[in-house]
Amino acid sequence: MHKLEVVLLFLSSLLRGCSAVRKPVDCNDYKNSSPQSGVYTIYPFGEKFGIQAFCDMTTDGGGWTVIQRRMDGTVNFYRPWNQYKTGFGEADGEHWLGLEFIHMLSSRRPHELLVEMEDFEGRHASARYSSFSVASECDGYRLQVSGFTDGGAGNSLVAHNGMKFSTFDNDQDTWPDNCAKKFLGAFWYSACHDANPNGIYRWGADKTIFAIDVEWNSWKGRDYSLKGISMKIRPAN
Repeated sequence: MHKLEVVLLFLSSLLRGCSAVRKPVDCNDYKNSSPQSGVYTIYPFGEKFGIQAFCDMTTDGGGWTVIQRRMDGTVNFYRPWNQYKTGFGEADGEHWLGLEFIHMLSSRRPHELLVEMEDFEGRHASARYSSFSVASECDGYRLQVSGFTDGGAGNSLVAHNGMKFSTFDNDQDTWPDNCAKKFLGAFWYSACHDANPNGIYRWGADKTIFAIDVEWNSWKGRDYSLKGISMKIRPAN
C-alpha cells in the first residue's frame, strides 16, 4: 500500500470517529459520565441547537431531565402560549422547559414521568408514570400518561390524560369557560383540574380564592399550595 493511501485511510478513520460522537439528547445521555446533579446542555433538536436543562442524577439511578420545577415563587408562571411553547425561567431554579422541547424528547422513544412534591411541613410525596408523551403543536401538545405508581401523592393526572395544553390566550380545555384564566395557571386542563402545578405560588393552606394554587389534589386537596413540585422525565427501561 502506498504512503498516500495510508494517510487517506488514517484521515478517513479520524473523520468517521468525529462524526460518530453524538451530543447528548437528554440528561440520560450524561448518566454514565456525569454523576452529579446540575445544569447541563442537551440537544433535543440535534447537534446545532442546545438548551440548558437541570439533570437529576441521584434519584433512582439518575438520568432525569427536569421539565418543570416550582420551589420558591420567584418566577411568574401565569404566562402566554408562546412562552409555554419555548420555555422560561432558569434551569437551576424555577422553570418550564418548553412544550416543544418536551414533545421532541418524549417522541424520540418511550419515556416515564416522575412528579415529586413537598409541603410546608416538610413532608414529601411522589407520583410515577411508566408511560409519558406529549404530542406536537398540531395536536395541541396533547398529554398521554399511564402506568401510575403511587409514592404517597395519589394520581392527580388521571383527569388530565388525553388533554391538550391550555394557557390564558389559548383555551383548549373541555370546559365552557377558560380553565387557565379561572385558575390562574397553564396545564393540560380538562374541566378543569386535579393538578395545577403551574398555578399561583402561595403559602400552604389558603381558602381565600378557590383552587388557584400550586396543587396536587389527591395529596393535599384543593386549597393547599405546595412548597415545591417538580416534573422530570427519562427514557423508559
